[in-house]
Amino acid sequence: MRKVIAIDGPSGAGKSTVAKLIAAKLNYDYLDTGALYRAVALHLKRLGLDANSTDQAIASVLGKTEVAFRNGRVYLNNEDVSDEIRSTDAGHYASVFSTRKPVRDYLLSVQRDTAEQTNLVAEGRDMTTIVFPDAYKKIYLDATVDERMRRRTLELTGRGQEVDDHKIKKEIIERDMRDSGRDIAPLKKADDAHLVESTGLSIQEVLSAIMNIINDISVQGKTL
Repeated sequence: MRKVIAIDGPSGAGKSTVAKLIAAKLNYDYLDTGALYRAVALHLKRLGLDANSTDQAIASVLGKTEVAFRNGRVYLNNEDVSDEIRSTDAGHYASVFSTRKPVRDYLLSVQRDTAEQTNLVAEGRDMTTIVFPDAYKKIYLDATVDERMRRRTLELTGRGQEVDDHKIKKEIIERDMRDSGRDIAPLKKADDAHLVESTGLSIQEVLSAIMNIINDISVQGKTL
């Protein structure tokens, strides 16, 4: 495995944005694992599968599925679904299907195979605990529910969508409960991960905090 900087945290903590900036700064590749889960969920939903579908049915579909993350775009069986997977609905079903073992097993190999080819900044829910437990650097990026609601509202209104703050907050809380309470690879801070609390910080301040952590490790004898 090449060098991996792994970033975990709840939805809306700013993982994707800061991971892209770190990757660009270090000349690493960026792996958006949440996008992979959204693509799988989109595919399963298109085929009529839901939370009540059997593991066998899900595994059968995934055995004939190709999901890839290339040059910042997400491809599902060679179809660019980068925009479609960013809907609230896709995010909901990504959280639902991510609790299923066939889905996690399928994407585990996709993610680890990527790290065999290139240095990565990988962000998601279980990067530091399950996918890359031996990652070169581990970060847990967090923010309050109200802060994450504010960011999600700004994101959606920026796309011209009408939003309901109360609904968004409810969805964030429900997703946190699903992600943290699932039996398989629950969202949690790895014991050796550095906690970065991003509430009230600009993205540049978050980037600076994480780069300071990385640089501190470099000073202690590890080089990037």
